[in-house]
Amino acid sequence: MQVMKNFIVFILTLCSIGAFAQETDTLHIGKLAIGKKKKEVFSGGKDSSLVLRIDTLLMADRSQLVFYGKKDVKLDIGYAAIDKRAYIFGTDGKNNGTDFDIHARFEKLGALYVLTGGQDASNNGSRTFPNGDGGDVNFTYDSDGIVPQTEDKKSDHYLQIDTRAGGYRVNPQNDLSRIYSLINMGAPGRPLGNLSQGQVYSGTPGRDGKSTVKAAE
Repeated sequence: MQVMKNFIVFILTLCSIGAFAQETDTLHIGKLAIGKKKKEVFSGGKDSSLVLRIDTLLMADRSQLVFYGKKDVKLDIGYAAIDKRAYIFGTDGKNNGTDFDIHARFEKLGALYVLTGGQDASNNGSRTFPNGDGGDVNFTYDSDGIVPQTEDKKSDHYLQIDTRAGGYRVNPQNDLSRIYSLINMGAPGRPLGNLSQGQVYSGTPGRDGKSTVKAAE
């Protein structure tokens, strides 16, 4: 009987470890080069977390590093060469911005935009989530590489982090017109049938995220 109990505990432990592994993905990429106006997308795993180590990251002008369906991302970049303008974007797929913990050593830096703001809810029947929260970003850089600056976007070495919540850009009057239009198109007895999940989302903005930029200790 004791042997059977120990076996059951062992199986449950393995299941717990497996579940944790499914929630948090860990990837190591030696070199990732993203061409001009191209994008590299990491997705999958509903509300999952990702730990990503990139030894060498090369981002050409207007290239994008995109994280979709990721709630938390830990990104470690050993060597980063960023052209005139490049973007890191993250969303959990529910209008909320991704929480980022980023560490990078810049060997070249034109301008880098980390975009993890909340997205606007659209009462047009297509999106099914309210105005999103902005993500939180902790950005650390190696001081023996290029030091990013956040004041002058027209100068080199510029870093901008957007963590603003969704909902600030919504035009209330246009939203009301769209809502009424969708209600009028609903089937008899189901006036809300054409709305996302049968409900009208509040125009209240989500929660703004927070960001920090500092040298690695």
